[in-house]
Amino acid sequence: MTKHTLSVLVQDKPGVLARISALFSRRGFNIDSLAVGPTELPDVSRMTVVVDVEALPLEQVTKQLNKLVEVLKVVELDPQNSIQSQIVLVKVRADAPIRGQVIEIVQLFGGKVVDVTTDAMSIQVTGNADKVRDFLQLLEPYGIRELVQSGLVALGRGSRSISDRALRSA
Repeated sequence: MTKHTLSVLVQDKPGVLARISALFSRRGFNIDSLAVGPTELPDVSRMTVVVDVEALPLEQVTKQLNKLVEVLKVVELDPQNSIQSQIVLVKVRADAPIRGQVIEIVQLFGGKVVDVTTDAMSIQVTGNADKVRDFLQLLEPYGIRELVQSGLVALGRGSRSISDRALRSA
């Protein structure tokens, strides 16, 4: 199985998220990541869905997604031809003697310290899945106390837009 990133433009209406996630669930697919938010178009949202599945079953689900009335466009984004990013907030043990070491790791990854207490630091880092994974591996020895990660968001590279294509075909 391989990871696939789908960018799905949908009408911003109640129940759309439930219907789309149900399609994946009925097929027995686990959604690895899901992010939904507004777009540059009024009343249109973009869903970024990451699933770990073979290509043929994914093609079948994509066809079923396209049949939903609220779905305007579905595009699979190739990691090499897209910009993919997520955000992670992590609280790590960091008393005074080791705080400098943790700050060096944060700076190395272009992160930002967003809260400091006497025995912990909260850090924000954005980037692709590999960057986030590597960052968290370096922090593990210090003791991760709490962690939250957003879903992956992605856009195709270049000047083409799936929003443009969705409006032309609608």
